[in-house]
Amino acid sequence: MKYFCLAFIVGVAVCAAEPQPLTLPAARAIALRNHPRISQAELEALAAKQVVRELRAGFLPTLTFDSTAVGTGSDNTRIAAGRGLSNSAIYERNAEGLTLTQLITDFGRTQHLLNSSRLQSRAQEENSQAIRVAILLQVDVAYFAALKAQSVLAVARQTLDTRKLILDQVTVLAENKLKSDLDLSFAKVAYEEGQLLVAKAATDLKEAFTGLATLLGDRELRTYQLGEEPPPVPLATDPEEMIMAALAKRPDLARFRLEHEASVQYAKAQQALNYPTVSAFGSGGFIPVRDDAHFSDRYAAAGVNLSLPIFDGGLNSAKRSEAEYRAQANAATVRDAENTAINDVRTASLNTNYAFERLDLTKKLFENASQAFDLAQARYKVGSSSIVELSQSQLAKTTAEIAHTGAKYDYQIQRAILNFEIGATQ
Repeated sequence: MKYFCLAFIVGVAVCAAEPQPLTLPAARAIALRNHPRISQAELEALAAKQVVRELRAGFLPTLTFDSTAVGTGSDNTRIAAGRGLSNSAIYERNAEGLTLTQLITDFGRTQHLLNSSRLQSRAQEENSQAIRVAILLQVDVAYFAALKAQSVLAVARQTLDTRKLILDQVTVLAENKLKSDLDLSFAKVAYEEGQLLVAKAATDLKEAFTGLATLLGDRELRTYQLGEEPPPVPLATDPEEMIMAALAKRPDLARFRLEHEASVQYAKAQQALNYPTVSAFGSGGFIPVRDDAHFSDRYAAAGVNLSLPIFDGGLNSAKRSEAEYRAQANAATVRDAENTAINDVRTASLNTNYAFERLDLTKKLFENASQAFDLAQARYKVGSSSIVELSQSQLAKTTAEIAHTGAKYDYQIQRAILNFEIGATQ
């Protein structure tokens, strides 16, 4: 990290970190690369794809290798108690073979489970994208908030310089008995208020830089040299068109819809639990060590198994009902998310329009406040007004200048929020 020295105090150099140049596109790229929530979402999406592979394996045959060696205590051993071995008659032998199992049909249960997992995998991908755009929105807001804090600090410092100049002038006049001590006290109060304003603005800027650094995945306390962004063009899109765009493009809404479709497929899979399952199997191998009276040197067998649930105490019925209720709950979640999105788009549109109007209103306010301050200052110099009038005009100008300075960044913040709400964040 580079450093530069600010001053020398008692022979010791006081150094601070050199501000790091940063633009909004660079900040976005760094956040996408470093933010842990994005990495987490991407890993969860990859894990969901493996679930698809797991369920797709249900349609493929299963082939296993078996090797068995058995020793007995006598030539004719039978199990009299216990269920540890499947056959009561035990013969000394050694055998190796293969067993093949293939699902023939389970009347759609595995297919519905596979469809559900695919939809869940797509939902995780949409969730990953939703987190990406949410992080980008946070970066945009933090970046413009830092620019705003930076501008407010500049206004505060300029205000402090102006009030220091007035204080110096009033001090000289008071020493020459041309102004009262009351005027000097008011000038000192105004100057001290300016110092408080600078301290507050500097703290706000440090806080803004801290929040921005956190979004960028940087744990060090940094200062930034931020680049200005051109103001967006005035908003001209109809709110209803923006609502349609939001419903069609927002990845968080797409995620909820996919999760609902996945829950519907899962409910169908649970319903198929009441249907039979038909599987084919085959087994074959060699028996090099055997009792020739009971075994040949090789074996082979094949068959088909039908499994039909008759009574399970209501287990499968409860599973089906649970899945159907969850599917209905997910449908309600989709409707609620869409209603919330519609409200958020309309609110963001209103806030954006108001922020754009403030650009012109605060400009006029600042111009009028500046004229009022100049007039009050001129009147005070000739003795036709009081220090109270001058102080009020100072406060009005400072307030108007801060509002005018921040209006541009407030508008950019609101446009970033609106772009997020309508699914236009890139």
